[in-house]
This record gives sequence, structure tokens and C-alpha cells, in this order.
Amino acid sequence: MRIFANVQELKAAVGEHLGRTEWRTVTQEQVGLFADATGDHQWIHVDVEAAAKGPFGGTIAHGYLSLSLLPSFMMELLRVDGLAMGINYGLDKVRFPSPVPVGARVRAGAELVDLKGTPAGYLSKMRMTVEVEGRDKPACVADTLSLYVPAT
Repeated sequence: MRIFANVQELKAAVGEHLGRTEWRTVTQEQVGLFADATGDHQWIHVDVEAAAKGPFGGTIAHGYLSLSLLPSFMMELLRVDGLAMGINYGLDKVRFPSPVPVGARVRAGAELVDLKGTPAGYLSKMRMTVEVEGRDKPACVADTLSLYVPAT
């Protein structure tokens, strides 16, 4: 984990790759719970028998499940001290270049693309890349936006 004493230290890291998280396994239980939470019960995610005969050879995680892991990955990668709060501000661009087979291990890497001052605080753009162990293509690449509000 990279620890920054304040947003000025974080600003100095613009353009840097901030590291990678530990690997974690995507389970069928996670996929099922995500399907229940979102109402997306498409067979490629939840029907193990049908998916085994399908185009991916088994069930795959929802793309949005991969995306939903980003906040926890981010907390594993970096911490900025001296803040009143950090706020998820949204996303600029998201792509799902390759599926995540259930049972695969994933991890994320992050590059700090930009950090600029705004009247509300400091807006960061972090390019998060979710990798699938043993695969050349990432599962998810997303430009995440966070607003860092310094403590007064």
C-alpha cells in the first residue's frame, strides 16, 4: 500500500503506477449474490450446467461485478492522509476486454492519471486495470474519479 501524507504528495505521483493488489478468487457464490443484487440472472453467470456448454466453457462473472471490486482494490493500493473525506465521483471510461471465469483469480493495478484542484477539493483520475491470472487481456479497465476533500 502506498501511503500519502496529503494530497500534495499524491499530486507528485501523477503519471506513476501505484502498484498491484493481492490476487483474489472470484467465486460462484459471489456471482450469484451479485446476480441477486442486480437482477441480472443471465445463464452465462448463474447456470453452471448450461454455461459449461456455452461459449466460455463455464460461468463468468458479470462485467459490473469486476467493476464493483474497484473500491476495495483501491483501499488496498493507497491511502491519503489529511483528508476530511474521499468521495467516489464517478467514471470517465470503462471497458470489459475479457471475461472473468468463475474460479479465476483477479487483481488490480492503478495508475494516477491526473489530480487537479477544484472548489470542492482535489479531483483525481485513476486508471484501474483488473487482471485475470494467466490471461493476456484485462477483465476491466476503468478511469475512476475520486474527490479528495482536505481536512481543515
